[in-house]
This record gives sequence, structure tokens and C-alpha cells, in this order.
Amino acid sequence: MKYKALIGLEMHCEISETNTKVFSGAENSYKGVANTNIRPVDMAFPGTLPVVNKEAVKKALMASMILNCKQPEYMYFERKNYYYPDLPKGFQITQETKPAPVGIYGEMKYECNGEIKVAKINNIHLEEDAASSDHYASYSAIDYNRAGVPLLELVTEPIFHSADEAVAFLETMRSVYQYAGISEADSKKGQIRCDVNVSIMDIEKDESDPKNWGTKIEIKNVNSFGGVRDAINYEIERQTEAKEDGTYDNMEQQTRRWDEESGTTIYMRSKVDAIDYKYFIEPNIPKFKLSKEWLDEIRASIPPLAFERKEKYINEYGLSNYDATILVKEKNISDYFEETISYNVDKKAASNWITSVILGHVNKYELDISKIFVTPKMLADLISLVENNTISSKQAKEVLYKALTEEMEPTLIVEKEGLKQIGSADQIMQIVEEVLNENPTSIDQYKSGKTNILDYLVGQIMKKTRGQANPAMARSMMQEEIEKR
Repeated sequence: MKYKALIGLEMHCEISETNTKVFSGAENSYKGVANTNIRPVDMAFPGTLPVVNKEAVKKALMASMILNCKQPEYMYFERKNYYYPDLPKGFQITQETKPAPVGIYGEMKYECNGEIKVAKINNIHLEEDAASSDHYASYSAIDYNRAGVPLLELVTEPIFHSADEAVAFLETMRSVYQYAGISEADSKKGQIRCDVNVSIMDIEKDESDPKNWGTKIEIKNVNSFGGVRDAINYEIERQTEAKEDGTYDNMEQQTRRWDEESGTTIYMRSKVDAIDYKYFIEPNIPKFKLSKEWLDEIRASIPPLAFERKEKYINEYGLSNYDATILVKEKNISDYFEETISYNVDKKAASNWITSVILGHVNKYELDISKIFVTPKMLADLISLVENNTISSKQAKEVLYKALTEEMEPTLIVEKEGLKQIGSADQIMQIVEEVLNENPTSIDQYKSGKTNILDYLVGQIMKKTRGQANPAMARSMMQEEIEKR
């Protein structure tokens, strides 16, 4: 390939884990009846003043620390001036000028296709979200419930070279936000949005020199990771074609949007000249000092993240890298696993049941694992029934499927359908003798070398007991009895 892509990301993630908005006492939620979850300050009523939400600042600083960024000694906010219906004040309270942002010049490790890579972070800053717009055939409606929700904007350097790398990093950051208790980071709820910057350059040129980077194309407000992947791949292809046909050098810097329906990026506006937002320091929020004591307290409060849980699962629990990766991909999955094993069941068994049956059901029906009928306690009880040979693993699988689909407790299903295994040696021996008496030639066949006849005989035992005989005991006792005769 003659060209390589340079991709930078601007990831916007709402801080959902605070009680109130970033500068007002309104509840930090924009669901429900439109334009009801607001306060006068959110609507920019005259005489109202913003008050900084300390918990939002704490969450933002926690993200900064996880990203290995440098935190400022003093923090202040700025006004970003632009006029749009979703911005009641006519400006957005944000952070732009270094070193004001909650974090600058960091890095974050992430895994892509089995390889550990490092993303360079330019900055991460705290700002207020805008209102949300709904567009109809002849009019648009504005819901100001979202106005003022605390928002983290993470800006990377143009360090990624493929859509896979960009998406892998975004997935890592979603995991960070979830595990750290910063945000649910649910793109389906609109909590994550992403701007993508893409350019291509000749592969033999030095990418450390910005002069070689090519024309930057910005793709605004991509609302899903799948959309990010498709938008990047399309844009790389579009720009490569422009290189091949000689039109790339005349391409202007521009902003485009991703259109899911057509699978293309669509021109919005030129960005030949930078937009003048006329930033200036927010006069109604005094500059404040971040004490070393408070920063140390925040750093100490960072909980174990996905990679730490993954290491524990592999090194302490003996799980495979594959299973551990699946378990930690979403925090609610890892939490489900953690609660299951808290009931003293085998950790590998719990992992197997979750990664195969539970997640199979969750993915098939697009469910939240924390809200399915089968709780970790129910799963642990089922695993215990297998461990103490009350039911077989085959029976347990059938029970679990039924529990998930019909919403019945697994232990009740076992009781109701009489599925408890026969583990009595006397009972099984009685059935062994019955099977051998019904198949008199089988003994000679076995002793003449046709040992696979044993599978058939054990199958007959299971048939007579409706699968309730302990398979291992049935096989062992059948083999012993044949060899005696």
C-alpha cells in the first residue's frame, strides 16, 4: 500500500455518575418529559450563576489520572462562544487553554488484535453538554433536559492508523469510564459521541512532521463504535481514490457527517479557516487551586480497572486469556462473574457457564446481563448441583436454557421435573444388571475387542433412568461388571 492513514479522535462521554448537572442543581438525567429537568441557570435566565459540581470535577480528574495526564495546579473554565438553538446561553462553559484542562499530555495502553499499543493523549477536559435536537419534516424541537449534563471531552493525537485501532481504543476508554464509576458510557443512551479526524499520507514520509499529514477531514458526531469503524474505512477509501486520481492535493479541509443509511460521509462545511470561538475565561467561576491532598485522595480512590481484573482472572483464577477478555469487556459482565464466584463455586465452571450459555442468551436477545432473570445466586446454585453430582452438566445446560427463556428458578426446574441424578451404587447396579440381561451378547463382543459396545450399554442405562444416572458411575460400574462375567 502506498499510503497510510492518520486518525485522531475526539471522544465525548457524559459523566453519568453524579447526582446533579455540572453547573446547576438539576438532576443529572435528561430522560422523561422534555424540558422538565432544568433549572434557571441551565436556561441562562438573567441573574443566575453557575456553581461547579465538585463530584464532576473529581470524576474528571480521576479520568485524567488513569490516562497518565498531568493535572493543573489551578483550574478554571472558559466560554466557547457560538450561537445555536441547543445552547441557551449563546456560549458553552468549557476548558480550552492549557494548562486549565483537567489533564494534558497523557497516554493510554490498549490492545488491538492481540498487540499492545499506546495512544497519545493531547488533553481531557470538562464541559457542559448542549441540549438535544429532534428534527421533523417541517420543524425541529429542542429538549433542554440534557443542557448542563457534565461532559468529558478526550482529544488524542493523530496516532491511529486503522479503524481497528481507533475502535479498540474507544472500547478501552468505555471500559475505563465504566470500571472507574465515571459513566455508564452507553452509546445507546447517547452518552458517548465521537468526532473523527482522518487524513492519509505517503507511506515513505515521516509522520512525525505535521507537514506530511495530508488534508484533515473531520467527521462529526458519530454515535456508535460500529459507525466509527465504517466512517473511517469509507473515508480512507475516499481519500485514497482522490490520491490515485490526482485530486487529493486540491482537497480542502472540511467537516463531514457519517450517514448510516448510505454508508458514506457527506459534506457539511469547509474548514479552511479555523472557527473563531472567541474564548475567554468564564468570569462567574473563580479560578480554584487543586490541593495535593485532594488529588492524592482521588488517586487512591480509583477502583480496579478492567486490565487489573483480567490479570487476576488469568494469574489467580487460572482462566484463559480468551475467557478473561470476554469477562472484563463490559463491567456488568465482570460484576456478574464476581458475584457468582462469591458463592464459593468453581471459578472456571462459573466462567464457562457465563461465557457460553449466559452471554449467548444476552447477545441473542440484546439484553443487559444485570437485568436478566437468572441472577448470579441462581447460577451459583445450579453450578453447585453439578459439582455435588445432583444433576449432570448436560441436564444443567438444559435447565439453564429453560430458566433464561421461561424465567423459572433453576433449582425449582430441577425439583419440578425430577432431574436429580441417581447416585446410589445399588440403584445403578440394578439397572446395569437389567441392561446386561437384555443384551447377553454384549459381554462377548466387549471381550473380543469391540469395546465401543460399552458406549451403547451406558446409553441404555441413561435411557432407562431418563438421564438421571450419574454417567461416570454408570460407565465404571458397567465396565467392572462386564469384566467380572
